Amino acid sequence: MSDGSLMQAWALGASLYVPALHPDLVKIANAEKVPQIKSMIICTEDAVAEQDVERCIESLAHFLPLIQRIDSRYRFIRVRNPTVLRRVLALPGIDNLDGFVLPKFDSRQMPAYFELLQETSYSIMPTLETAAVFDAVAMRRLARQLARSSLRERIPVLRIGGNDLLNLLRIRRPRGLTWYETPIAAVIAQLVTTFIPSGFTLSAPVYDYLNDEQTLAREIGMDLAHGLVGKTAIHPTQIALIQQHYAVSEPDYQDAQALLSIDSPAVFKQNDAMCETATHIHWARQILCRHAHYGLRRAAHPTSLRSG
Repeated sequence: MSDGSLMQAWALGASLYVPALHPDLVKIANAEKVPQIKSMIICTEDAVAEQDVERCIESLAHFLPLIQRIDSRYRFIRVRNPTVLRRVLALPGIDNLDGFVLPKFDSRQMPAYFELLQETSYSIMPTLETAAVFDAVAMRRLARQLARSSLRERIPVLRIGGNDLLNLLRIRRPRGLTWYETPIAAVIAQLVTTFIPSGFTLSAPVYDYLNDEQTLAREIGMDLAHGLVGKTAIHPTQIALIQQHYAVSEPDYQDAQALLSIDSPAVFKQNDAMCETATHIHWARQILCRHAHYGLRRAAHPTSLRSG
């Protein structure tokens, strides 16, 4: 992945999911409400009942012409299926969007989605959330198909649909547990080792609970440790909590700058750690991209140590 694509992925931040029938859709999209969001995903799929799909499309026909183009704020529609994508692409004001989230994405759905998007310039975020995700061979095949696609450069991230995957296992994530303490931990690791070496970026699935900042913080730490970029948010209160963790520490920033310096030695010691240019260069680029969007992490307040 190029540095430009990586910057685009980090620019999305905590993507707020908003149902397409939300009464404040226009205000959220135009930064009149929830001004801190970097990207929003207008959902016509799981957040909309089957019987409300027609009303949902009517709402979008009214909403799309009212969207204002705002720098550093990205708007996507999560379409329900290729049929809904076809209808949405024909709506007035559709060019005010930045792109589409493609749910239940796998090798079977890919041709129908990509045929519709071939002649457009929209960004595309496929969501990996079908039973095929549990099949390592199927995911390697999908990675190869995506890498060969003419739309490859328009994919800033692949999204991981954690709750859909748990649903296939007949599980709901218990309170107080991160994704990495559920069976999805192995799935995330498999997706990371399949898609990232192929040049793709993955974003982290949602944290379902609104009253447990400690578990959310642990989960974001594990997201970052797995190389995931960005995270789905289900409520505006989660956005600042997620994005504050994307700020980088001073030692990491110093290490990254040194590793990317043109006169950097092959191996050196800094901040009591070994820095090796050949093996840490991609990490260093990630750190500088995060810093460009989220800056340096503020020192923890002394009283926070008492909270454990």
